[in-house]
Amino acid sequence: MALCEVAFKQASKVLLCLLCLPWPALAADQKVQATHALTLQGTPKYAQGFTHFAYANPQAPKGGEIKQASLGGFDSLNPFIMKGTPAAGINLIYDTLLVQSADEPFTSYGLLAQTIYRPQDNTWVEFELRPQARFHDGHPVTAEDVVFTFETLMRDGQPFYRAYYADIAKITAVSAQRVRFEFVNNQNRELAQIIGDVPILPKHYWENREFTRADLTPPLGSGPYQIASLDANRQIKYIRVNDYWGKDLNVNQGRHNFDYRTFDYYRDASVAFEAFKAGDLNFRVETSAKQWATAYEGQKEIIREQIAHHNSPGMQGFFYNTRKDLFKSVKVRQALAYAFDFEWVNANLFHSAYQRTLSYFANSELASQSTPTEAELNLLSPWRDTLPKEVFTQAFSLPINDASGNIRPRLRQALALLREAGWIIQNGKLVNNQGEQFSFELLLYDTQFERVAQPLRQNLQRLGIEMQIRVVDASQYISRLRDFDFDMLVASFPQSSSPGNEQREFWHSEYADKKNSRNYAGIKHPAVDALVEAIILAKDRQALITATRALDRVLLWQFYAIPHWHLPYYRVAYRAPLAHPQALPEYGLALDTWFVQP
Repeated sequence: MALCEVAFKQASKVLLCLLCLPWPALAADQKVQATHALTLQGTPKYAQGFTHFAYANPQAPKGGEIKQASLGGFDSLNPFIMKGTPAAGINLIYDTLLVQSADEPFTSYGLLAQTIYRPQDNTWVEFELRPQARFHDGHPVTAEDVVFTFETLMRDGQPFYRAYYADIAKITAVSAQRVRFEFVNNQNRELAQIIGDVPILPKHYWENREFTRADLTPPLGSGPYQIASLDANRQIKYIRVNDYWGKDLNVNQGRHNFDYRTFDYYRDASVAFEAFKAGDLNFRVETSAKQWATAYEGQKEIIREQIAHHNSPGMQGFFYNTRKDLFKSVKVRQALAYAFDFEWVNANLFHSAYQRTLSYFANSELASQSTPTEAELNLLSPWRDTLPKEVFTQAFSLPINDASGNIRPRLRQALALLREAGWIIQNGKLVNNQGEQFSFELLLYDTQFERVAQPLRQNLQRLGIEMQIRVVDASQYISRLRDFDFDMLVASFPQSSSPGNEQREFWHSEYADKKNSRNYAGIKHPAVDALVEAIILAKDRQALITATRALDRVLLWQFYAIPHWHLPYYRVAYRAPLAHPQALPEYGLALDTWFVQP
């Protein structure tokens, strides 16, 4: 992301002098904390000097291979730019300053960084790098590499980076091993951890190469894997780095156990599933309830597990492109939502496996509940004239059907809303005052979603609406997504337990017209913008919960999507001798702790 050119005012000349002194002099300032970890809630679970994460088995054997499917194809090994389609798993070749534990909501521990220095007023953060950190060519990882990474990503990377790091004012290499980030303000509580998540790039490798070029030249990294082989659009294979500099770190004990991690590409999800059943793949996260219930019969060599988690699934749904005139009316969007019969779909297609999603932060304390609290209303009140009245008076809900397929009462409600929005029925078609039929296209890249979309299409036909279902290949889909060239699509917005900067790119007006952003719905609303900033600048956990619930209400009652469904667990299928540690984390699958049992 391009660096914010905001001048950072130093607190005093005394502080400037202190920054030039060795760390022991700075450590005398009681307002600066030297730590091995950063957390948003309480204290880190793992104290200084811990030996390994509890969910990782340090005795896990090394060796073997895990093979997974990926859909579509790839033509790039640079995941940081807009051009090209990057290969699956490419981040395996990179290390980051910090690594998040999977059994805490949002706590990060030093990886490339051995010590983090942070003042109580949260105006800056410094990372002291481990002197043994090396890129795969033996070149040391230095503070200059960190500075180069952020400046390059913010200048030449995807728009995402400019949103994510907008609150960074200045980056300085204080010494060869220490880098300092100064902040625009001290309100962004998670910014230091967000900085720690960035893959660090080698300056000496990229400074004489064109960073914005998408090709298949294997890049240089410092991570636990490097590229072993690739066949464009068919397969990419990563090999574990035997002399990986960080293999003995406590945060890596029991992790990165496979000798090879391989991703085979398939054009169609059903073909990928058949490849798994045939033994060409040995690991799969099942996303189809029907397949989970029926398609594994007789496959005795396949192990199936439902692994519970405490992650918020966020929101998956049919998202409208509100840049289109057709979907600018909230009443129109609400009407189409009433035409989706979730209960019938769940019973007949999903074996009643799912729960209806009624929040953008489902399965968490961040989800809006009941009617708004006084604290929420304080945030919402300035926008009372621009939002549906239900935001202020009701908990969000959707009609519940009896799964019979008869939703005539809902269709009558939908038609009433459409009439209020200026649409009328003529000769069995829903038309506007120019006589043009209500017609749009649902864009898909996975044929499995056609069976979910067809019942919606049929119900819309009863309203005189024509919905065309168009399935394209992955590369065309990505290209159209980047240009917002769609009417409706299926999108998913997973959420963490501590939402922050990423909400800007999801919902903020600034990103509604920036190509390749994730504001797919084209949301431009001052209330949304203000609430996103309230989340990012929340001073404590309760303020974060209040702001997130308020945003949730606005997004829901504005009907930017037709909500889908979610599960509170992963459906995992794999083949022996693949195995996982006995202890499993609460906030992730932690696939990097799995191993091949000898």
